[in-house]
Amino acid sequence: MVALLFPGQGSQFVGMGRDLAERFPLARATFEEADATLGLGLSALMWQGPEAELTATRHAQPAILTHSVAVLRLVQHHLGDVSFAAGHSLGEFSAYVAAGSLAFDDALRTVRRRGELMFESGQQRPGTMAALLGLDDAEVERVCREATGPDGVVVPANYNSPAQVVISGDVAAVQRALELARAAGAKRALPLNVSGAFHSPLMETAQAGLAEQLEGVVVQPPAFPVVSNVTAEPVREPAEARRLLVRQLTSPVRWTESMRRLVAAGVDHFLELGPGGVLTGLLRRVARDVPAQTIGTAAEVEALLG
Repeated sequence: MVALLFPGQGSQFVGMGRDLAERFPLARATFEEADATLGLGLSALMWQGPEAELTATRHAQPAILTHSVAVLRLVQHHLGDVSFAAGHSLGEFSAYVAAGSLAFDDALRTVRRRGELMFESGQQRPGTMAALLGLDDAEVERVCREATGPDGVVVPANYNSPAQVVISGDVAAVQRALELARAAGAKRALPLNVSGAFHSPLMETAQAGLAEQLEGVVVQPPAFPVVSNVTAEPVREPAEARRLLVRQLTSPVRWTESMRRLVAAGVDHFLELGPGGVLTGLLRRVARDVPAQTIGTAAEVEALLG
């Protein structure tokens, strides 16, 4: 039983997808389609940078989606019977494209708008994020409760793997949480370079705009279930998909629970489609013995096709 995984923001890098476009005409056409849809030289930004512009939320999100869809189109007839898909934050939109729920052009415009809204929320109420390693979920949740105060809130944002949780919130509260985490024995407690407090209450102002954007988009029933970041449960209905994609902005990404849910459902092979291999690495900390592979470069695509 196969499940597809799709990476989220942070997986972008200058040069991403260029080897695919040079080797495969279908990939080049996908990048050209993205440029035309957005009226933006997205592919040039992906291949040449500058890195600061590519990393901007409004650019990184469509860039990662486009890379993932280019790979998907190249390998989709060689994947076998796909039973599930899941994507980390932004990657959930890629998962719905793979499942046939969202058209590529609609998804592109939506994630571009999502990136703009998230950036605007970060400007209206500045926040930040940090990664905590070496504490269990309950301890991270305790740290966040104790660090939250009159001058700010901090919450778990990404349950990425056992003992790796990202927290998110107001700057003062996140700084207190870092100190508390170190005192609690965290192996590492690292501030992240982000433009806002994603997956926290600070993103509430982005929800109305994303809901409005999604109302103008056709969402089809998925050909296979997509596991929601919000609930860690499979989604099969378009209305539920819309609702949860909006809720995702302020809800934690329950990635560890999502991977356990897929393994429990009988998935015995994972394929990560898109730039990098972050999700494959996280999966090994949840289910070390389940085969997983990354497919994001021309060489990896050729290996699968061969």
